[in-house]
Amino acid sequence: MADPLVISIDAMGGDHGPSIVLPGVAKALQSHPAKGLRFLLHGDLAAMRAVLSSVPRLAEVCELRPSEGVISMDAKPAHAMRRGKGTSMWNAVDSVRTGEARAAVSAGNTGALMAIGRLLLRTAGNLDRPALVANWPTLRGVTSVLDVGANVNCDAERLVQFAIMGAAYHRAIHHTARPTVGILNVGTETEKGHEEVRSADRLLRELELDLAYLGFVEGDGIAKGVADVIVTDGFTGNVAVKTAEGLARFFRTELRQTLTESLLARAGALIARGALRRMSARLDPGAINGGPFLGLNGIVVKSHGSADARGFATAIRLAANLAGSDFVGEIAQHLTRSAAEGSAPIRERTVA
Repeated sequence: MADPLVISIDAMGGDHGPSIVLPGVAKALQSHPAKGLRFLLHGDLAAMRAVLSSVPRLAEVCELRPSEGVISMDAKPAHAMRRGKGTSMWNAVDSVRTGEARAAVSAGNTGALMAIGRLLLRTAGNLDRPALVANWPTLRGVTSVLDVGANVNCDAERLVQFAIMGAAYHRAIHHTARPTVGILNVGTETEKGHEEVRSADRLLRELELDLAYLGFVEGDGIAKGVADVIVTDGFTGNVAVKTAEGLARFFRTELRQTLTESLLARAGALIARGALRRMSARLDPGAINGGPFLGLNGIVVKSHGSADARGFATAIRLAANLAGSDFVGEIAQHLTRSAAEGSAPIRERTVA
């Protein structure tokens, strides 16, 4: 009999804590095809038991682990590393380090989660910091965008590392044998953009990496699905993904108001309700919730802090799918190879 797939959960993270996290675990258990899925729930025992009483079937597959505290949503990463030991977030990630769990999921503080993941699990190859990836619905399916907040400033070498990690992630989750990769820029011409993106473009063309590199992609190319993987710095990526989420909520709200403002509009909505329901689902951020930190020696998935139970379940399913792949090993292998091939300093290799 196969070993159970164990997922470690920070039950206290996010805006709502156990009241959303535990129902999210129940939804993930209900919809995930994996047999033997089990959970370690880290947090306040009384708070977890109070919610668990309303979803009793979870008791069979969950082990409650007491934690001494919670890392606040506004805590600084340095504070989390110094004083986070014993908290629900720390213990959730530490279960991956010890091998008790295959992946960890938290809706808590993003910076703190990255810092704790980096401290406990370390990073692969010569990677300095992990990257946070987001799944972006497009006209052609889903595009993986990174970084979306973990690294505000990125040099050319780091952007190349993002390309390697993004391709491995997309292959593991979306089963694309050779994902296409593009760098987000203000134009598609090779002379466009600042020095770091131009240098990264040249490196990706020069290094003999197993990548289907397309070149530069403009902002509107993300939603068009021009590439399977879009690489950018964390500042630009975070602004882009949050703008897209806000626009999705705007369109859903406007559409709902427009289709209920008159009798004729309501009749039309009734006729088209199936198509409208599918479109609404595509525009729901909860349907693609969850982004892993790529480059750690282990799987840590960040859920939106404001996610509902359905959204948190999506993040858990993502963690379970990643746990069933070898993308962590693939990233480490390719990062080591790229470091060997690109051993000359970036400036020396790219400045004419």
